[in-house]
Amino acid sequence: MEIIGVWETFRDDPEAWVAIITGEGDRAFCAGADLKTYTPVLGERDIYDLRQDADRPGFGGITRGLNIWKPIIAAVNGYALAGGLELALACDIRVASENAVFGCSEVQRGFHHCDGGTVRLPLIVGLGNALRMQLTGEHIGAAEAHRIGLVSEVVPMEQLMPAAERYAGAICANGPLGVRSAKESMIRSLGRALEDALRFENVLFATLTRTEDFCRRSSSVYGKTSSGLEGPVAIPVNDRSGSRTLSQRKLIFNLEV
Repeated sequence: MEIIGVWETFRDDPEAWVAIITGEGDRAFCAGADLKTYTPVLGERDIYDLRQDADRPGFGGITRGLNIWKPIIAAVNGYALAGGLELALACDIRVASENAVFGCSEVQRGFHHCDGGTVRLPLIVGLGNALRMQLTGEHIGAAEAHRIGLVSEVVPMEQLMPAAERYAGAICANGPLGVRSAKESMIRSLGRALEDALRFENVLFATLTRTEDFCRRSSSVYGKTSSGLEGPVAIPVNDRSGSRTLSQRKLIFNLEV
């Protein structure tokens, strides 16, 4: 999948700190696969081959099999259905336009999500809300998505990208290693026993205290220096190849699908 290569580029670029993913135009973020054509193919595939999908990259590149500890923001500009919802769930922060629609339509075809929908959705909105969405297959609007915690903010369409960039800018103002370590700690602690999770958190914390970024930023906080820690946030560019604009040391990686 071409998009996997884009995510790998973002992951491996040391000057790329935050990614924003959005859909092209103003109608849909991502509506997933065409279930009318996708469903018959599922029935024809060998069951053992289907099970091996668990070890393959998921839909959209970040839903399964690709760990990226850099923050990813979803600017949901319309429909986010089926696999499109799973793609949004795999992001760390979701901002929605007022016309955004979210839904799990798979049950209407006799199956369910397979790229994190039944796993991530209850973690984000709670089991009760997730069960309602998954079992009924009903779509919900942006206001309801905000009420249950699926999205952080709902804005008019023309304010969607500025809102996403505002979150990205706030993240870029922080230490990149601390941000990534915080994300890794939260994600990798899921499912761990409490004592194991606390130990893992402390190991990551201790490691950070030996990094150059920690030393420089700690000195800056106490007024010793601010060298190299300031500068304007990069302005994202709309380019499906994942192109980006760099301004000093802070960069936002913008991806349009």
